[in-house]
Amino acid sequence: MTTTDKTDLTAVEPGVVGKGRWIERWEPENELFWEARGKAIAFRNLVFSIIAEHIGFSVWLLWSIVVVRMYGTYDAATGELVAAGANGWALTASQGFTLLAVASGVGAFLRIPYTFAVPIFGGRNWTVISALLLLIPTLGLAWVVQDPTTPFGILVLIAATAGFGGGNFASSMANITFFYPEKEKGWALGLNAAGGNIGVAVAQKIVPLAIGIGALGLSAAGLVYVPLSLAAAILAFLFMDNLREAKADPKPTAKSLQHGHTWLMAFLYIGTFGSFIGYSAAFPTLLTVVFERADIALGWGFLGALIGSLARPYGGKLADRVGGSVITLASFLVMAGAGFTAVLGVQQKSLPLFFVSFMVLFLATGIGNGSTYRMIPSIFARLHKSKGEDTEASRLDFKRQSAGAVGIISAIGAFGGFAIPFVYKLSKDMSGTIVPALQIYVGVFLVMALVTYVAYLRKNATMRNV
Repeated sequence: MTTTDKTDLTAVEPGVVGKGRWIERWEPENELFWEARGKAIAFRNLVFSIIAEHIGFSVWLLWSIVVVRMYGTYDAATGELVAAGANGWALTASQGFTLLAVASGVGAFLRIPYTFAVPIFGGRNWTVISALLLLIPTLGLAWVVQDPTTPFGILVLIAATAGFGGGNFASSMANITFFYPEKEKGWALGLNAAGGNIGVAVAQKIVPLAIGIGALGLSAAGLVYVPLSLAAAILAFLFMDNLREAKADPKPTAKSLQHGHTWLMAFLYIGTFGSFIGYSAAFPTLLTVVFERADIALGWGFLGALIGSLARPYGGKLADRVGGSVITLASFLVMAGAGFTAVLGVQQKSLPLFFVSFMVLFLATGIGNGSTYRMIPSIFARLHKSKGEDTEASRLDFKRQSAGAVGIISAIGAFGGFAIPFVYKLSKDMSGTIVPALQIYVGVFLVMALVTYVAYLRKNATMRNV
């Protein structure tokens, strides 16, 4: 640290929280500032970002467990209804997969405007707004599930609003990436993402309990998250900060789309996060529809999302040590192997084999999520270096491009959460089994492993070992 650096640090006072909780100057790469003040401020924002994102993810996946209670039992030979589900509902497997796909798809789409919201409104301000928006899907769910005569189109519309929770991830990740120095981004982003992802598992565990308590029935699934959404908004308002560095026009995000690696990473993220969110949404339904074990779905279906969520920060940490591309390639290969074993589980009608295969699959998606996200800032740091312009303005521009790319990539990747339930639906409707869907996923994972190798591990690759 030079004398000039120290003087500038004292003069501009980075990290000072001003009016509207705006921090005008932020220098995470300045080790003196980072150790003295920056780390504590960044961690505080990370904690409350995780809380808000956690609630968002929980709301996004509420329907994954609610629909399990809404399925009717139909005679396999005649197709006639044998018994209705909770509250008199009698959804078919096709209708259930449709609701899951719509909620996932809207959440994926909303990640694009949510990414642009951080530079427009500020990270803390948008966290407050996005938490309050969760009142729409929670109250909507509580209302619509009361009447089984409600048209299916209305049910789809209410399920679509759960996508508000899916958008939270993109804005949260784009915001937190500004707070941490390059060497700690993998772990910080992994923790932030894991804290959000684990909301899926928590929702899938506590919602069945909430439904079973009292006289509210299915409505409790939405009502339990109303006060939690309000709490997330209040905590963000009181304890989070806006970074002026992140408050800029959205042009850097748009510029990030000009790089081919942004699109390559989006494709790979469909395989990691898209698989995680798609399988998390569909897993309880698969246990119910394929093996007719709603009890297992309601009692243990949350385990996959839990394992995938907890694995995510370790994927980022491993990527920090050995390179994100190496971990990502290994993740895709394990996912392909687990998918193949899941096919055997269905064909042999072995619930234990199917269940264990999916646990391994969730583990690999979690690790892959962390490693792919770690690759993004590394790629943009290398792109900046290749330009040969080592000025403060150019560094900030590429940092903003990286943050924008994080949001865009998360949005495109999340469309896997729409595709997976939809492919399951088509597979079940056309062949009566989910085996063709699983076989397609295995092939896709192998293609993604090949793309990872060619683009990021091949000897002459420009971005080798990012």
